[in-house]
Amino acid sequence: MDKQCILPQALSTGSKIALVSPASVIDPQVARSALGPLREQGWQPYLSTHALGRYGTYSGTADERIEDIAAALSDTGVGALLCTRGGYGAVHLLDRFPIDKMRSNPRWLIGFSDVSALHAMLFNAGIASLHAPMCRHVGATDAEHPATKALFSILKGELPDYLLPTSPLSVGGNAQGVVVGGNLAVLQALVDTPYNVLGIPDTILFIEDIAEPIYKVERIFYQLRLSGALHRISGLIIGQFTEYRPSESHSDMYGMLQPFVSDLGIPVVFDFPVGHVENNLPMISGMPARLEVGPCTTHLDFGHF
Repeated sequence: MDKQCILPQALSTGSKIALVSPASVIDPQVARSALGPLREQGWQPYLSTHALGRYGTYSGTADERIEDIAAALSDTGVGALLCTRGGYGAVHLLDRFPIDKMRSNPRWLIGFSDVSALHAMLFNAGIASLHAPMCRHVGATDAEHPATKALFSILKGELPDYLLPTSPLSVGGNAQGVVVGGNLAVLQALVDTPYNVLGIPDTILFIEDIAEPIYKVERIFYQLRLSGALHRISGLIIGQFTEYRPSESHSDMYGMLQPFVSDLGIPVVFDFPVGHVENNLPMISGMPARLEVGPCTTHLDFGHF
């Protein structure tokens, strides 16, 4: 990949953070629980007009959800948009997103799970975004929790530098590339659209998922292998696959995935702390990074190419 995404500016004391709900309806108590921790960092978080709304299973109509995002992007005091939760519905917004407003003054879009669709859209528009915990986590942890601390540090302008134990399943090696990824099922649904991010040359791809049957993940990996997508990337980070359903053929998700990635000739990380887990380390989508997978430690260093 020959382009680096634009990095939004760091937040300063007094910066506003708009809490938006681009997908499913959020428990008001959960959404409000994030306000205090954000204020303690010196920021001014607020609930967008429809953040606590309901339209069926969604937080609002697609127009209402986009209206909140557009309003936040029209306010020059807003430094970040924190998605309250994922669920389903972000895909409704992809061809409605006010991308010109975001390009003219990039802000951090924060979230994961279904929000991966918005990260993919922004990546293809050349704007970096933040795959990171949302309201439930921010409201339930203190500022010293590893994922929370990393999130706040990134918003203040520090780039993450992760040093972790290497899983016995990982494949050693070094790679550099632009980081991109998110929820595997969400990203798979964007293949053959303008928002596809799977198999972009010279990227470091990270993936995670929740409650997917093993056979469905296997089918996705067959598609990635047969399409050549796995052979175009420079590195692969396999995060947490939680609450999955085993099959008679495969009882373990990582065991099923290992044959797909063992002979790619690139570094492959297993069991990286990203996904639907408490320690969901933030990943900057669209940011160059260096990945080093050694026999004992794995190093992911953002901002170095």
